[in-house]
Amino acid sequence: MYRTKPAKGMGYTAGKSSISIVLVDIQEAKVNLDEGAYCTCVGKSYLKTIVPDWQEKPMPIQGVKFSSASESMKPLGIIDLTLTLPHPSQCVRIKVAFVVMDNCTSNHFILGNDYLSIYGIDISNQKNRYFTIGDNKRPIFGFLNNKKQITVIKNEEKSPEKELFISEQLKEYKNAFATDKEPLGAIIRHEVDITLNVGKPYPPLLRRTAYPDSSRAREALEVHIKDIMDLGVLRKVGHNEPLEVTTPVIITWHNGKSRMVGHFRALNTYNIPDRYPIPRIHETLTQLSQANLITAMDALKGFNQNVL
Repeated sequence: MYRTKPAKGMGYTAGKSSISIVLVDIQEAKVNLDEGAYCTCVGKSYLKTIVPDWQEKPMPIQGVKFSSASESMKPLGIIDLTLTLPHPSQCVRIKVAFVVMDNCTSNHFILGNDYLSIYGIDISNQKNRYFTIGDNKRPIFGFLNNKKQITVIKNEEKSPEKELFISEQLKEYKNAFATDKEPLGAIIRHEVDITLNVGKPYPPLLRRTAYPDSSRAREALEVHIKDIMDLGVLRKVGHNEPLEVTTPVIITWHNGKSRMVGHFRALNTYNIPDRYPIPRIHETLTQLSQANLITAMDALKGFNQNVL
């Protein structure tokens, strides 16, 4: 049965890429999960862009013949690499032995069915294609959109024209940046809507009352509350203002420094979770590829910038 019936003679246009982003040390690279490839390999030209000194590391390989379609491949050796598959909740590292090919022209690593079987990597061809590693099928990793390529542009020399362009952009989007009066900046179109799966009257687990704490914790708590009230993150509840749900805050200590956190475990029990609340890394990279300028900014207390 067709899930999406292609136009007559156009079935070949429905093919999707099986390329994903990995990290080799700290270098970003592309890897193709190729179930049709008998062995895991990489072309020497692409490998040199990721591991410039690879020729100092390979293990010899002898007496083995490789081919791709009707072409004979020329192996140069085997190199062991550790690939990190990035994920917001749980990164996965796998050790892979790549056969380095002299005449392979692919601009990515090829993970063949040898290592797909070794690590239990399964590819799902549902509407939103993804792959998993191991028996627990978590976490879920995505593929790059093969219609959009990620291009990294190195910083060029400064020029008066570029400085003027940057200055104009900063003025046009000044509301996105912090000021003395608004030290948190502004995040728009990312409001968090918390929907509970229970109605009033709320269960006792959600209606928490205040409880005593140590004098040390109370002093630290007063400092933290004052700081975030000055930032406009919290406000005091009026005496006659009804309050349906109260979540206590607690203080944790690390290296002699205190931190205020909310006790949200009870609330999380009764809310309706988002399907995937954290942006996928490959989607973020694809969006960044369309940018003219990329700047690194300190996301200080970024969790305080989301509107609940």
